[in-house]
Formats: sequence, structure tokens, C-alpha cells
Amino acid sequence: MAHPRRALTVYIVLGVLYESYIHPITILSTLPSAGIGALLALMAFRTEFSIIALIGVILLIGIVKKNAIMMIDFAIEAERNDGKRPEEAIFQACLLRFRPIMMTTMAAMLGAVPLAIGFGDGAEFRRPLGISIVGGLIVSQLLTLYTTPVVYLYLDRFRLWCRRIWAGRTRGTALEAR
Repeated sequence: MAHPRRALTVYIVLGVLYESYIHPITILSTLPSAGIGALLALMAFRTEFSIIALIGVILLIGIVKKNAIMMIDFAIEAERNDGKRPEEAIFQACLLRFRPIMMTTMAAMLGAVPLAIGFGDGAEFRRPLGISIVGGLIVSQLLTLYTTPVVYLYLDRFRLWCRRIWAGRTRGTALEAR
């Protein structure tokens, strides 16, 4: 599990990048599926979770996070610059970013297949790396293509709800001051 300071650092960097408290959560919500996919693949192939498999999970975190960033960044830009509603923005982001996301995922996955099925000297040492990468990418890709837009929309609604609550509180305190 990631150290809390590292997770907080990633959250802060993403928050500064998107000028938002909410959208970093959308991006970070994609990460558990990668870890779950890697663990399921290792269990399916009866392979231990080793340091090498952990390196595969760390690689997965980078790839999956980058895929989510591509989608969310495009949606935020469409909202801010084109004045689109969140539903339209994330839909357009899904359509236009699908191909680059799939290309990145397939390149990483196909690059890891020789590690997962390799034979020869040291193959048993490298196999957990390939299995965790391939399994994690398959599961995370299947899940995040569907869940990221949903999480984006729900967290955007939550952001608007918090803004209304905050505006009501500040309005109430301004009325009391008079």
C-alpha cells in the first residue's frame, strides 16, 4: 500500500494542476482496479506476490493514472474553454481519448506478454512482473473506461452541491452581520 504522504503528494500535485479539490479523486479512483487486476492475475496463475510483482503494480499505477489524466484533462478543458456541460464534456473526452488510451494500454500489455509467458534462464524471476502488468491492464481497462466517466459526473455533482451549501452558509452569515 502506498505511504499516506505519497498519496497526499500526488493528490496535491493533481489538485494544483487542475485547480480542483475533486478531480484528483476522480483520477486516483482508477488505481484500485489496477492492483486488483494484478492480484487476480497472480492468483489465477498461482504466482506469489513478490518484489518483482510489486514493480509491475507500480508500473500499472503510472499507466492507469496517465489514462485517467488523458480523459479527465480533456473533459475539464472542454468544460472551461468550450462551455460544455460536464455530461457533454466527459462524453466527448471518452470518444476522442479512447484511441490513445487503448494504444497506450495495448503497447504496455503486449510489451509485457513475453515476460508473462517467457521461458529460459531467469523466466521464473520475470514472470510475476509480466503477469501483474498484463492482468492489471486488462482488468483496469475494462473497469475504468466505464467507471471514470461515472465517478467524474458524481464528483462534479458533489462539488456543485458543496458550492451551494457553502454559498448558503456565507449568505446566512452576511445576513446575520447586518
